[in-house]
Amino acid sequence: MTSDPLAPLDLAFWNIESPEHPMHLGALGVFTARTPAAGAHAADLLAARAAAVPGLRMRIRDAWEPSRLLRPRTFGGATREECPRFDPLDHVVLHAPAGDFQARAGQLMEHSLDRGRPPWEAHVLPGEDGASFAVLFKFHHALADGLRALTLAAAVLDPMDMPASRPRRPEEPRRGTLPDVRRLPGLVRGALSDVGRALDIGASVAVSSLGVRSPDALTAGSTGTRRTAGAVLDLDDVHRVRKSAGGTVNDVLIAVVAGALRRWLDERGDSSDGAAPRALIPVSRRRPRTAHPQGNRLSGYLIRLPVGDPDPLGRLGTVRAAMDRNKDAGPDRGAGAVALLADHVPALGHRLGGPFAARAARLWFDILVTSVPLPGVGMRLGGHPLAAVYPYAPLAPGQALAVAVSTYRGRVHYGLVADAAAVPDLDRLAEALEREVETLVTACGP
Repeated sequence: MTSDPLAPLDLAFWNIESPEHPMHLGALGVFTARTPAAGAHAADLLAARAAAVPGLRMRIRDAWEPSRLLRPRTFGGATREECPRFDPLDHVVLHAPAGDFQARAGQLMEHSLDRGRPPWEAHVLPGEDGASFAVLFKFHHALADGLRALTLAAAVLDPMDMPASRPRRPEEPRRGTLPDVRRLPGLVRGALSDVGRALDIGASVAVSSLGVRSPDALTAGSTGTRRTAGAVLDLDDVHRVRKSAGGTVNDVLIAVVAGALRRWLDERGDSSDGAAPRALIPVSRRRPRTAHPQGNRLSGYLIRLPVGDPDPLGRLGTVRAAMDRNKDAGPDRGAGAVALLADHVPALGHRLGGPFAARAARLWFDILVTSVPLPGVGMRLGGHPLAAVYPYAPLAPGQALAVAVSTYRGRVHYGLVADAAAVPDLDRLAEALEREVETLVTACGP
């Protein structure tokens, strides 16, 4: 049986997990049902198709072999390997009919995935009305990032056009432990560059924490409970704002989050004056030819959301300027690039430092706002069309809210995940997102 060592960032996600903070991604797909038995049929299809998807048969095993003691960078790591006793029925679960898909999804997102078998699940939720059903996919972040999770989920849906994957470049043969002297100048330059990058990132993180006004609603203590909610925007409205005010679609979507937070905080009695929470915007650095084609390759941009600005177009302008500065600097430096440091930590360091790293996330950023790509074509399951899809991101310790966003068939879907005790009114934030885009459209004029 072949095994593949986890990439450094995958290993970090594997080790920072705790029962109160499971590190899985989620996506709630809502399908239009043609028959009352559509949900049960979908569960059968998912179980039958999962067995044929190699990525869904992969488990993660901790690596403590004595032979690795001589290789400190890999001792204490973990490997990805095929599960010899894979049974899709351990992963696909058909539930009783649900009246509120979001409420049920929140409860299911609380529970960690079984670390002894391939870390993914598909929960099928038939609708009480018989006219719809939902599927909640859960993938551990060590198994897949957003793009990889999309590929795995699409493999068990009805056939759809997916970009052809490029063949993996053969790895260079393993050489001796001593480097070729001809490569030493390059190695030294690379090491100095890594040190400079680490110092730059550390200084940027320190500066980013100065003068931060973080709303209490985003910094409440963790209870391990989860609540989810969703909001849907018309993509044409987003483009209308973009064409009028400038920037990118992503700039507009981030500005919508800032305005919705302002509206939500004021309505719940928390003042938004002076609030400028730090938002981490993940940036994919995946390349077709990498040493870990299945691994997470992420950096990020860190910006302060202009929640305290009462002007909707002013908020958009601030977001646009901040994102432009980040793009000009690139994703390899700055406070948002902390994830890149995972590449330079030995495997045992990830294992021993995982709990500390998890707690340190609170010092780094206040809220996650991430974009999950979806294909431009429609998807079906057993002939039942996918009507909506809400992505979910994991919560870091000490943080109460995470926002994920995807665009599907002319609509923008926001998926919200929150600590259920800290944010009992998550539905009101979802409503604020939908109202905020209306505010921006009005502000842009005819």
